Amino acid sequence: MTAIASPSSLRQDMRILGLIGAGHFLSHVFIFLIPPAFPVLRDVYGVGYDLLGLAMTAFNAVSGFTHVPMGFIVDRFGPRPVLICGLIVESLAFIAIGLWPDYWTLVVALMVAGLGNAVYHPADYAILSSSVDERRMGRAFSIHTFAGYAGGAVAPGLAWAAITFGDWRMAPIGVGIAGLAVAALLLVAGGELSASRSKNPTVTHSHGGVREGLRLLGSPPILMCFLFFVLLAMSNGALTQFGIAAMVDLEWTDLDGATAAMTAFLIGSALGILAGGFIADRTKHHERVAVTGFVATGGIVVGIGIVGPGAWVLVPVLGIAGLLFGMIMPSRDMLVRAAAPPDQLGKVFGFVSVGLNIGSAIMPAFFGWVLEAGNPRWLFFFAAAFMLAGLFTVLGAGSVRRRHQAA
Repeated sequence: MTAIASPSSLRQDMRILGLIGAGHFLSHVFIFLIPPAFPVLRDVYGVGYDLLGLAMTAFNAVSGFTHVPMGFIVDRFGPRPVLICGLIVESLAFIAIGLWPDYWTLVVALMVAGLGNAVYHPADYAILSSSVDERRMGRAFSIHTFAGYAGGAVAPGLAWAAITFGDWRMAPIGVGIAGLAVAALLLVAGGELSASRSKNPTVTHSHGGVREGLRLLGSPPILMCFLFFVLLAMSNGALTQFGIAAMVDLEWTDLDGATAAMTAFLIGSALGILAGGFIADRTKHHERVAVTGFVATGGIVVGIGIVGPGAWVLVPVLGIAGLLFGMIMPSRDMLVRAAAPPDQLGKVFGFVSVGLNIGSAIMPAFFGWVLEAGNPRWLFFFAAAFMLAGLFTVLGAGSVRRRHQAA
């Protein structure tokens, strides 16, 4: 059972989505803003890349460990106030990074920012699920995901512009001020984001205990969704983070050709996310969309690993693979929404989002070992294997959910 939003105007839905999308955009800017400035920060702080990397590890560790608790808080107190508080906390942390250029200030501020970063997925999905018209839910999820991708794409350019045309501190301070402005807009938005348009007046926020919530997170449908997110992160990370190195090591193309091919995959993924929103709104069989995307993308990736084509083939083929892979994302979110009780969306989306963190943490060590072992071609086969495993988690989640609903 899912929260069902009552019919509403497109204009109202776009206002809601604009506010939530702006916050999600900034959340990814926060994540990717500091690493591009590492060459400058190494001299500013007088530390090496290892300690700078440790600061980012602290950010991601705090964010990953607090996603689930934040989900419980969202369900208990409502998503809007938690989202506003998280955005304010993260914004102030980044302003502090710019105002006090000290390494330990960076570490502490990034840990605080990680706490703020943990609110977005639990709060955003709870707000969208209960506030946006049901007929546009798939597109709402797709635009939300696309906004995050866009934030990650923009962040390196913002860091470069600040370093090139002024002072690196302009980037964290400027983004922090933008975050406070979005928080102010969310505050003004008021009840428009408060889930008050649900057809079921009891669908606001949960007063269930922690034990009941943990029992829900340990239920088979939610665990299947969690594993789905882990495998999705591993298969996507294999291609986007190690694909260029593998193509160059295999001498399929040079660095320019491999970069162009991976850029095509990323652009295709972004376009696929938007297209997948329209598809998700036009079907109730989200498992079929995800399965089709996995099978088609996995088949293309295996084919690339077997044939080893040159850049002139890699660019369009990986572009198509990215398009198909991106189409999975909105249906992914709709599957989680269908598996979660309407008053516990925060904790469920918080929990499954940890799967992305875990997959992203496992993937670099594993695929780094694959490349160092002298088997770069196997990267493509393993990526496809994780997609195949993801296919079974999707089918399993749908099957278990249907049995629970029939019981």
